[in-house]
Formats: sequence, structure tokens, C-alpha cells
Amino acid sequence: MPELPEVEVVRRGLERWVSGRTIAEVEVRHPRAIRRHTAGAADFAARLTGLRLGDARRRGKYLWLPVTGGGPAAQTAAEGLAPRVTPSVTHGLAILAHLGMSGQLLVQPQDAPDEKHLRIRIGFDDALGTELRFVDQRTFGGLSLHDTVPGDADHLPDVIAHIARDPLDDAFDDTAFHDALRRRRTTIKRALLDQTLISGVGNIYADEALWRSKLHYERPTAGFTRPRTAELLGHVRDVMHAALAVGGTSFDSLYVNVNGESGYFDRSLDAYGREDEPCRRCGTPIRRRPWMNRSSYFCPRCQRPPRA
Repeated sequence: MPELPEVEVVRRGLERWVSGRTIAEVEVRHPRAIRRHTAGAADFAARLTGLRLGDARRRGKYLWLPVTGGGPAAQTAAEGLAPRVTPSVTHGLAILAHLGMSGQLLVQPQDAPDEKHLRIRIGFDDALGTELRFVDQRTFGGLSLHDTVPGDADHLPDVIAHIARDPLDDAFDDTAFHDALRRRRTTIKRALLDQTLISGVGNIYADEALWRSKLHYERPTAGFTRPRTAELLGHVRDVMHAALAVGGTSFDSLYVNVNGESGYFDRSLDAYGREDEPCRRCGTPIRRRPWMNRSSYFCPRCQRPPRA
């Protein structure tokens, strides 16, 4: 699954290339791609046609584009980019995107050949010559149209209102996270992957942050001190910023930005995927253990397991 850095890279691409553009037409080519829009493909296409996309937003691994009433773009795009307009979003609707395991949002020339797994095509009412395509090999992801939470400044879709803020969000409350961590009485990796506690952290970046913090993934959260929580959050943020700087982590061609370019942070991973390779801190071989239908990678010397 793509994690926060990968999704943020896509969000930035959407904000640059499609925010502010007016939708001229929508073609749904596979019903599973809009299965979360229960009214169906025809309703999805009809309701979006003529609406204008607001600034792309993200919470954790979820992306959305608020929409407003349609109309001509406020200004001509400069140097081939999308018109930079930021309309006041009052429509109360947003397009929610979930990439699933293989979903891609690509900005392509209108005359570019269709991708093999093209699921949704969105055309625009301007002369830029590009369109937005949702491509998904495994069809676990999709787009859907939802009401937004009344009064929410980010125009958050109501179906993801339960998702916690992520550690790169300026409004993330470190103190509240620590208090919730202590109350939850779980283990630290389970807590990091709990999207109601902290969003956007997945298996890869959890292992990386825990390695940097010298914490075993089964360490109980009840014993965390405030300094320990602050140190861990610092490492979570550091590893995510490092991944963002190079476009995210890419283990295959599925994790790409809107221009189809893969990230390469996997070259800098310290723990994840490095079974039997020497720990870069102490030289002990990295171990892998099955964990909740996933794998956990850790250094048995630097990250000692908790006592029973």
C-alpha cells in the first residue's frame, strides 16, 4: 500500500496540474472503480460535469478534491500548467480518491494511448490538452463523491471524518497523541498503524521510525514517557520528510506520481526489506518476523524485545 509520502507526492502533482480546472466530461470504464459511489457510474459522471476542482487535500493516505460550481477558468495557464485559481468551496462536495494497492492518478495528454488498466477518465473545459486518468491494475482503489463535514476548513469528506491527523499536519497534537498512546494499552507498531490514532504511517515507515528510535515493534505503549513519544514522532517525521524529498518509496512500477515517475527512497531504507543484511548501526543481521499478515524488520541488538 502507498503510505503518506507517496500520497503526498500525488497530492502535490494534482494541485499543480488539475486544481482550478473545470470538468467537461467523465468516463467510467470499470464499475469497481466507483463502487464506493453507491448511486452508480451515470450519477457520478453527471454530478461532476461542469464542476470546478478546488485545491487537492490529503489526510493520511486519503486524497480529495473539493468541488464548486463550474464556469470558465479565472485565468489562462502559464507555461502549460493548470489555471491557478482557488475558489471559495461552498458546494459541500468532494471527490475522494483511495489508491488501494495499485491505483494511480495520472495527468496525461488527451491523445496519449489508453493505459491497459484505465478505469476512469476526466476531461477538462480548457485548452491545456491534458486529462486526469485513474489507472488501477488490481481495482482495489477508486473514486467517489461525498458530502463534506459542515464547517470543516479542509472540506473533509464525511466518510473519513474518523481518520486522525497525520504527523506532518500543522494541527497534529503531539501531547494528545502521547496521552492516547498511554491510554490505548497496545504495542507501539499497532499504535502507529492505527489510523484513528495517527494517520499516514504504514508498515514501511513504522519499521524505519522504530529502527531509528531503537524500539522493538512489540514494546507496550503504556510505559512510554513524553520524551520517548516525542523522540519517536521526530523520527517518524524525519523518515517521511526524507522519503518526500525523493518522491516516496517505490518497490515496483505501481507507486508513481501524476507524471508516472517512481520514487526511490527504498535505496535509503535502514530496516524494511533488509533481512539478513547488516544493521547500519551495529552490524548485526536484520531480522524479519511475520506480524499481522505483514512482516516486521528489526535489529535484534539495537531493538531488543520487551520482557515478557
